[in-house]
Amino acid sequence: MPRPRHRLVSTCVGTVTAGLLATGAALAAPDDEPPKGSDTAMGAYLGYGPPGVARIPYLSHWLGGREIRVGHTYLPGDQWPGIEGGVNFLADWAEWRRAEDDRMFVLNVPMQARNEDRVPDWQVVQLIRAGAEGQYDRHFRKLAERLVALGVPDTVIVLGWEMNGTTYTHRCGPDPEHWKAYWKRIVNTMRSVPGQRFKFDFAPNRGTDAIGWTKCYPGDDVVDIIGMDSYDQGPGRTFDEHVRQPYGLQQHVDFAKAHGKQISYPEWGLFRNGDNPEYIRQMLKWIDQHKPLYHTITDYCPHGVWRCKQNPQSAKVFREALGEQKPSEPTPQVPTPPVVPTPPVVPTPPVVPKPDLPTPQVPTPQFPTPQVPKPEAPKPDAPKPDAPKPELPKPEAPKPEAPKPDAPKPELPKPEAPKPEAPKPDVPKPDVPAP
Repeated sequence: MPRPRHRLVSTCVGTVTAGLLATGAALAAPDDEPPKGSDTAMGAYLGYGPPGVARIPYLSHWLGGREIRVGHTYLPGDQWPGIEGGVNFLADWAEWRRAEDDRMFVLNVPMQARNEDRVPDWQVVQLIRAGAEGQYDRHFRKLAERLVALGVPDTVIVLGWEMNGTTYTHRCGPDPEHWKAYWKRIVNTMRSVPGQRFKFDFAPNRGTDAIGWTKCYPGDDVVDIIGMDSYDQGPGRTFDEHVRQPYGLQQHVDFAKAHGKQISYPEWGLFRNGDNPEYIRQMLKWIDQHKPLYHTITDYCPHGVWRCKQNPQSAKVFREALGEQKPSEPTPQVPTPPVVPTPPVVPTPPVVPKPDLPTPQVPTPQFPTPQVPKPEAPKPDAPKPDAPKPELPKPEAPKPEAPKPDAPKPELPKPEAPKPEAPKPDVPKPDVPAP
């Protein structure tokens, strides 16, 4: 479907189908159950070069570890060397594909150079007929040889996508019969390369567009997969109209079944109706119900759900439906209850007040400072209790009292008194004042 292109450096904005339609999408299915994740190989267009490869594990992580099995990119359609695969990033994608056996590499391949240059219909007719005559065989043979040499001989090639529209030079409308002959010539040329196991995906726009896409179908012998690009835009206002309209989703499924082919959705996503979670929900239900070989959402603004932050509600629906680790969401909740006991284990906060005490070490110097004068105060208090000192002289007082009653010593001269009775009576009189 015509829409803004951000895939390649050389691309430009495509024309938009007339009639911008109002929002709304409601599948006629009676069940209101949420979409379920499908075993279908899924991926997303995340960029055409090495950044697109590098984003894949991050998308997987966003989806809770779901395996991204489809890598999807585009060859530039401005010049033939690009269509031949003469681009550096092809080796990066090949390396990603070879890393796991169950991975799928999807490569959109233009059928004409100047593929988005608004080439008029009369010139498109000339180019289609030149291709049907084999003038461009060498370019596609070189591409096939390069893919085999890179180790991706099983590449899914979405050749001449959206051929029923008006955007690309490789469109079918100006000359459907020669266009089908040109498709066959490309497929047979690429299949002639030894070692190839390519699968060719015929992927029109949903709806009639410029021409009913069944009129461009080149035949069961040169088509392996019947795909469809279906965005949230007209024709049709609701998802039910997307399903039931002529050349819509239901006719796509029925046509593929009638031809014994698997289906795919190489491009799908949001567009004209903004952040529309109902469209995402119903599209994922449709995919889960009809089991395509693969599907890849276009994940850049305005179409995407992971890289485009302007679609949060749609992103939530997509993530809930395809997230591999739904049980892993409760598992992180199981550690969160242990995280709840850890806050009670917040004896660590009591440890916080303990460092709070040492932090005010300012009072600790205050304690020694008063302790220095205070112990000095009791030291003088010890000598002040001279009470023991007066206690010592008090017992000394009785000691001098004891020598005072040593009057027996003067009692000795009293018996000697009979000898010097005359002179000695005068001596004892001064003896009395002497004591």
